[in-house]
Amino acid sequence: MAIRVAIFGFFSVSYICLMLIDDIKIKISAGDGGKGAVAFNKNLMSLGPTGATGGNGGSVYAEGTSDINALRQFRFKKELAAEDGEDGKSQFRDGQTGKDLFLKIPTGTVIYNLTTGTDVEVIKIGERILLAQGGHGGKGNFHFRSPKNTSPRRFQLGLPGETFELRLEIKLIADVGFVGLPNAGKSSMLNELTNAKSKVANYPFTTLEPNLGAYYELILADIPGLIEGSSTGKGLGIKFLKHIERTKTLFHFISAESDEPAKDYKTIRKELGEYNKTLLGKQEYLFLSKSDTVSAEVLSHKLSILKKLNPAVMAVSIHDMDSIKRVEKILNSIKSEK
Repeated sequence: MAIRVAIFGFFSVSYICLMLIDDIKIKISAGDGGKGAVAFNKNLMSLGPTGATGGNGGSVYAEGTSDINALRQFRFKKELAAEDGEDGKSQFRDGQTGKDLFLKIPTGTVIYNLTTGTDVEVIKIGERILLAQGGHGGKGNFHFRSPKNTSPRRFQLGLPGETFELRLEIKLIADVGFVGLPNAGKSSMLNELTNAKSKVANYPFTTLEPNLGAYYELILADIPGLIEGSSTGKGLGIKFLKHIERTKTLFHFISAESDEPAKDYKTIRKELGEYNKTLLGKQEYLFLSKSDTVSAEVLSHKLSILKKLNPAVMAVSIHDMDSIKRVEKILNSIKSEK
């Protein structure tokens, strides 16, 4: 019993440490504009106001990145601000503009502005989106001179920068989503097809966050194992079901080691449908994975069972290059249609 508790405790710690942060609220503030200066010419034989304008405050931008874990930066720091503009100086020296703040946001993230009720989505790597505009710097007394008032002491305060509360929600943009019960071989297949280095092991919930891999220009997403009740939040639950919504094609994996492959298939389909019925309409390819772990007779029997549910079911194994080539042929077909 002690060993079991220790193992359970280990998994709990791993889950907390590795858990993907894909939905978080933050507060952002653009920089305030610097105030204008009140100053007069100090040079001999020169008169008049020389107070300069304050610098504009820095703005806040979102910048798309391929790092799916980028939202972790906001886990403990939820209030972020760009630099204020510098106050204006004498002798016509304008204040420096405050530095802009660039927030690295994973592509596929929807940014909800809770203050204004608007939203925007980060689509491309390197794309920059203005989130909060910096305030304009105030004018110095030089700008208020006139024939009737040659020595004005009037100046402007800088305008405040925009401040907003945001909610950031990652919704992966992938071409193919790998789904299935825990330990169905999804991560191993992703590693075989791409340069991804997903963690794999022979126990449930090895994958605690979505893993991405690129097969040429196709993006493949290994979605953490779903279980019965996922659509109501059980297990890893709804947290990862939402990542399947935007994939165009589903690769459904059933382990050849399963005693009830038909039940496994129906379980996942049921959870997908209860979460969002449109998921059931996506193009689906069914794979009986880990085919090398059972005898040819058992494999044939389980394939015949699954064919009643999906006639196009295919046995695959990362140790069988012929089956890998068949999967690649499917991916090439999807790629050509893109």
